[in-house]
Amino acid sequence: MASRLWASRAASYLRISTTFNRSFSTVLKDLKYADSHEWVKVEGSSATVGITDHAQDHLGDVVYVELPEVGAAVTQGGSFGAVESVKATSDINSPVSGKVVEVNEELSDSPGLVNGSPYENGWIIKVELSNADELKLLMDADKYSKFCEEEDAKH
Repeated sequence: MASRLWASRAASYLRISTTFNRSFSTVLKDLKYADSHEWVKVEGSSATVGITDHAQDHLGDVVYVELPEVGAAVTQGGSFGAVESVKATSDINSPVSGKVVEVNEELSDSPGLVNGSPYENGWIIKVELSNADELKLLMDADKYSKFCEEEDAKH
């Protein structure tokens, strides 16, 4: 935040425009990303899944998150829930296949965690992986950042 303020003041002093089409989204290096804007963090045979900062930024204020049941099967690319915001409702697709072993119950009372902390407190499900090879089909942080830039340039 301080660096943005400094950059804005410097740009003002230099008479450079500081108008941006959108803010820059956070992309974490140790995660894998789907082209449908979900992230996955793998620890052993367990995977934590959520929507990316880029996705929540485009959705706006999240007001409801539809969660699956613990024990439900999820498949890579398949829908397992939905996020409802003030702008739209969007399906949440699983970046990996497996069995849901935990859901983030806090989202029932505080769906805004998806906006405020998409990679930590706003996680959505935890999955027991059934096919770790699927991770090879996902993007790393650099590829996902480039994907988002190209996608935003089209709009």
